[in-house]
Amino acid sequence: MLNVKVIAGIIFAAFTLFLSTVAPTTPIAWMLAILLLTIYLFAFEVVEVDEAAITIMVILGLTSLPLIYVLMGLEEGLVDNNRLFDGFSSNAVISIIAVMIIGAGLDKTGLMTKVAAFIVKKGGTSETKIIPIVSSTVGFISSFMQNVGAAALFIPVVSRISSKSGVPMSRLLMPMGFTAILGGTMTMVGSSPLILLNDLILTTNQGLSAENQMETWGLFSVTPIGVALVATGIIYFVIAGKFVLPKQEEKEDKSVSAVEYLQKVYQIDYDLYEIRVPEGSKLVGLKLDEIETISKVRVVALQDEKGNGIIGHDSVDRDTTIQPNTTIGVLTSRINVESFVEGFKLELSDKIEQFTDLLSTQNCGTAEVVIPPNSSLIGKTARDVWLRKAYGIAMVALHRNGETLKEGEGIRDMEFQSGDTIVAHVCWEDLDRLQDNKDFIIATSDYPRQEESRPEKVKWAGVFFGIALFLILFTDIKLSIALMTGALGMILTNVLKIEEAYRAVSWKTVFLLASLIPLGLAVSKTGTALWVAQETVKVVGDMAPWIILTSIAVLATFFTLVMSNVGATILLVPIAVNIAIQVGADPAVYALTVAIATSNSFLIPTHQVNALIMGPGGYKVADFIKAGGIMTILFIVVMMTMMSLIF
Repeated sequence: MLNVKVIAGIIFAAFTLFLSTVAPTTPIAWMLAILLLTIYLFAFEVVEVDEAAITIMVILGLTSLPLIYVLMGLEEGLVDNNRLFDGFSSNAVISIIAVMIIGAGLDKTGLMTKVAAFIVKKGGTSETKIIPIVSSTVGFISSFMQNVGAAALFIPVVSRISSKSGVPMSRLLMPMGFTAILGGTMTMVGSSPLILLNDLILTTNQGLSAENQMETWGLFSVTPIGVALVATGIIYFVIAGKFVLPKQEEKEDKSVSAVEYLQKVYQIDYDLYEIRVPEGSKLVGLKLDEIETISKVRVVALQDEKGNGIIGHDSVDRDTTIQPNTTIGVLTSRINVESFVEGFKLELSDKIEQFTDLLSTQNCGTAEVVIPPNSSLIGKTARDVWLRKAYGIAMVALHRNGETLKEGEGIRDMEFQSGDTIVAHVCWEDLDRLQDNKDFIIATSDYPRQEESRPEKVKWAGVFFGIALFLILFTDIKLSIALMTGALGMILTNVLKIEEAYRAVSWKTVFLLASLIPLGLAVSKTGTALWVAQETVKVVGDMAPWIILTSIAVLATFFTLVMSNVGATILLVPIAVNIAIQVGADPAVYALTVAIATSNSFLIPTHQVNALIMGPGGYKVADFIKAGGIMTILFIVVMMTMMSLIF
């Protein structure tokens, strides 16, 4: 049975053959075939989008071989080979690289954690208060960095807010994600299409007459339109959120999910509990060693009466003495915790509150650590090496020869053997530290890697971010140079290490963008854009100007749903420019319409931001159709209204 991709391929091939019969010249016929191939590869994800873009670039380059272009019936290649790799050194690509590095630098200083605390303080537990604060903050940030980067930074922020406020993540992530996309329309560096636009204008100018030459846009040329779109998105979710957002039940506290794997694989019915020690409790004055041995509980964290959290290596150990009004986090079974609480007159919390951040799955969880044959720990016990204090490993079970021994069964007095698996509660930063320790093999790999935070560098990050903005706003220097100045400054002042800067760059995005730039050049050079524009004008040319412009916006919206927004922009800008010239309109405005409209990607989760929030939010495609359908219409209406008022 034929699958969808094969059927679609046959249809696209048939349509290509039809267009070859109506195309006025051979170069245009071949160019239309390559355009349809591009759309097919993107729309049906035959290969990864960056692979598709590189494939198209290589195909265009191969047409310059005499043997090939003669066989194709051409007089020369579809694109000049000397210009084929210009995209990799283009202003747009270098700007995007710099924006990614600057965004990573700002995150490295810990600003996002402070933002989360501020939002919870101001928004409380009210969904209608939290959504505007989160959304406006993300919208502003995404106006100066890649929207997918802004969304990625805010997912853990939203997770913390959800835990503290009790508002399910499914009610917060979609407004945040949509506003991150909308925020990219507030400046010319907020989204890839807008960063790319000025380069496309300069490229397209090469094929235009002197009277039709376009001026490039300034950094804040789109700001009024973007502000209106962001405001619309926020108002939409505040008013209609209760109707369009999925009404999922609040998920179990994130901090208790850290032991689900332990329960599933080792049949250990442990959970994480938060217990307060009142002044009159018999627990006061006892050491952890006595408590854990008697009660079969494992203490993984402490918080004193001043709210200071104690966890990880070189902190909690068996000689730690319990003080009055201390809050303890323990791993144990329900039966053991009830006996423990009753016996020592303790106060058991209904849910994790004090340890929401400290014991969140972003910071710690369950891990498996194997003792290798050459480990110096063989023949020693957990007590001998002070396992919890020295390494941060709070052992709750020991798996040996197919048998799992638990807390209370003398596991800390058993000598380690080669092949033993320690099941432990551990902070991820401690687990990172053990990766290079020859005494352990870390079997757990899918945990959040802990990056070193550098809050002391926040001033330097702010200084160089400000320098980049100053150069953009008040000088004529290229955008790429201005942004790279800020990025380089953060590297030289150690806000980011050079290796971290390399990791911050999404090379997939870089290759996607750079590889598609020659396609836009070929569309203009072969006259394909002009021909498509002429055919379009035959259909809508007699209509009102706003209808023509709206038609282009709708076309751009459709293209960005089935392919990347970068690809849609590169394909449509030359066409829109030629349509504008045909109807006597401003071609720069038509080009800008395309670059803004390609951010109208809410209907299905094809945009990178939507794909990013789909998993954590537990969303289905139907959820995007429900909430995104109305947003798509509002986007076009608001954008066209603002375009008509400003231009």
